[in-house]
Amino acid sequence: MMTSPREHMIDWLKDAYAMEQHAESMLKAQASRLEHYPKLKQRIEQHIDETLSQQKLLEQCLDRLNSSPSTIKNLAARAAAFGQALGGMTVTDEVVKGSMASYVFEHIEIAAYTTLIAAARAAGDAETQRCCEQILPQEVEMARWLHDNLPDVVTAYLARSAGERDDAKR
Repeated sequence: MMTSPREHMIDWLKDAYAMEQHAESMLKAQASRLEHYPKLKQRIEQHIDETLSQQKLLEQCLDRLNSSPSTIKNLAARAAAFGQALGGMTVTDEVVKGSMASYVFEHIEIAAYTTLIAAARAAGDAETQRCCEQILPQEVEMARWLHDNLPDVVTAYLARSAGERDDAKR
């Protein structure tokens, strides 16, 4: 049995929704623990708002396609984010590892939306294509911001850590 471009696109939309659920959990956990890196915390909080808007757009696409997010994928994404958050709490360089993980995750999102745009085009679904084209630049911008600011986060962490300061970790 062959799978149509539309069926693949719907499956990938469900994956993207689960991915955004994971991002929301991960970003909220990270932001809640950041105390001494206000610039990073502010940018993460901005991206949480973007992530919530992205979830709404994806829900609208799935609704329009008579589908819904996968409960199992969403639960798995939330469990993974929770595990990642717990793991981050135990490392002494949490702010650095969290920033690195966020940078990698943004690139996964960029790949997912690039894929979805092509799939929507192939399926002839201009509305899904438009939604994904609206989301993609937000992910690209967050990845760019992390890329540009990661050296400052690392430098601040290293300076605080070298001074054995309590505010280095987060």
